Amino acid sequence: MESNRYSFVEAVKLGLIGGAVQVLLSLIGMVQAFSKRDIIFEVVSMGHTLLFITAVFIAYRASDRAARKEAGLPWIIGSGILSGLVTGGTLSLLVILGKAVNLRSMFINASPVLFKLLSFGFSPAAGILLLLLIGALAGGFAAVLYTMPPLSRRILINSAAAVIIAGVLQDLLRPTFAIWGPLSQINQILFTANGLSVSGAAGLFVLVGASIFLWYRKGPAVRTGFQNLPDAGQKSIRIFGFAALAFLLLALPHILGLFLSEVVTIVGLYVLLGLGLNIVVGFAGLLDLGYVAFFAIGAYTLAILTSPELGFFSMTFWGALPVAVFMGAAFGVALGIPVLKMRGDYLAIATLGFGEIIRILVLSDFLRPWLGGAQGIGKIPKAVIGGYHFATPQQIYYLILAGCLLVGFISFRLRDSRMGRAWMAVREDEDVAQAMGINLVSTKLLAFATGAAFSALSGAIFVSKLGSVYPHSFNVMISINILCLIIVGGMGSIPGVIVGAIALVGLPELLREFAEYRLLVYGAALVAMMILKPEGLWPEAVRQRELHGDEPLEDEASMQPIAANMDGRRI
Repeated sequence: MESNRYSFVEAVKLGLIGGAVQVLLSLIGMVQAFSKRDIIFEVVSMGHTLLFITAVFIAYRASDRAARKEAGLPWIIGSGILSGLVTGGTLSLLVILGKAVNLRSMFINASPVLFKLLSFGFSPAAGILLLLLIGALAGGFAAVLYTMPPLSRRILINSAAAVIIAGVLQDLLRPTFAIWGPLSQINQILFTANGLSVSGAAGLFVLVGASIFLWYRKGPAVRTGFQNLPDAGQKSIRIFGFAALAFLLLALPHILGLFLSEVVTIVGLYVLLGLGLNIVVGFAGLLDLGYVAFFAIGAYTLAILTSPELGFFSMTFWGALPVAVFMGAAFGVALGIPVLKMRGDYLAIATLGFGEIIRILVLSDFLRPWLGGAQGIGKIPKAVIGGYHFATPQQIYYLILAGCLLVGFISFRLRDSRMGRAWMAVREDEDVAQAMGINLVSTKLLAFATGAAFSALSGAIFVSKLGSVYPHSFNVMISINILCLIIVGGMGSIPGVIVGAIALVGLPELLREFAEYRLLVYGAALVAMMILKPEGLWPEAVRQRELHGDEPLEDEASMQPIAANMDGRRI
């Protein structure tokens, strides 16, 4: 009974945390801003979805805590319901307080509109009862979700996520589908004026769930059949797959249109930056917070060499690009030499200082005749190949795609090379690596130089895209953003960099009306990642084995439904 009582205490604590998070989201205006867009038309808004997801997440954690204390199935369900009830009760207190006291003098977003949203348009008493009921239902749903077999849980979560994502991105999906004649019919089936239709949401939910279930049933047979093919057959399928992927990448800007192509180019630039920092942080384990400095060095080198505004060299983009990459690598070595003996936090602070030094030097009056000072440098020419100008987002996409493919290929080759293994040895333990004969000086300097060169390449393409460069484009938040996308995607994982860039750069660009909450979402995403999936969204295989080496594969776990034994415990 002691473990059961403890589980309920934990559930109450987690419920209070969940309620505090919901109150915070309400008072900073996030719920009210998100409620302007419906996920399902006149059924559920983004604001209410945000509150519901918070309650489900907290209740799921409460059920997990109860299960880890080896509590029985009734206690697991009870912990989830209690946590959700406390979360809803905490939010109800905000409604009561808002009716009794004028909170708007302290919190500008504590408006009657907010309290009407929290009360679902009913009277305060009815709204409070609804909040408690929905909190309990969210908790019960999370607890049942926790006790489901892995396959059922995966189907339910992914199907619901597909509906939510389609509702969030409706303003972008509608015009994209409208460009392509036959696909324009999807708009009439799936969407309404504001949100998904009920039938469209249900159809999408069923379609995604059925696809996952069919892949679970037929996927192993497909993989086995592929492995049983002769080498020539496997090679033909791989070639066809690469050809289809290449065709998709080449046609992508014409499929997406102007705005989405612009978003893709921004994501591509961050992929280039992320792949470079992944060498330094992910492969070699060297925490570099001044990485934006090399981005600025590449950008300013290309601007100085090509801009007629300064009148120094007036080189072409292709003539200046190798010089910009070389300068980035040279400054990477210059940074690496004085910090060779530093580790951990000390290295992070030193590199952060280097990044700020570069930014201040660019802003200084002393270097203004060469770097333009706060006014920056303009009239930077676009890249040109045989009369083809990389000017519009749909055109410069191909330049960024070529850069990403080149840097990705180099990263893949380096990862499995002798130097890549040396970097990973340094990441795990410098002293042991040195004792095994690895030259720490050359290994670290090469990591800094390679990462800096990739960053300089991204900076050169960036200023060619904009046609101008300003020092305020290179603040420390760029470094923080790149580090965040590597953590979210998976440290040391090359595909993880792409996934992290899409999650932390692409989605905020698509949801510009909520840009003021970007840092809050970053923080929440990182906290959730450390709790739920510390290895990242697409982790490196070694990292995943380190954290989950004793756990069965998900497909194997799906074969063993989570049930209760005689005493109600999970098996």
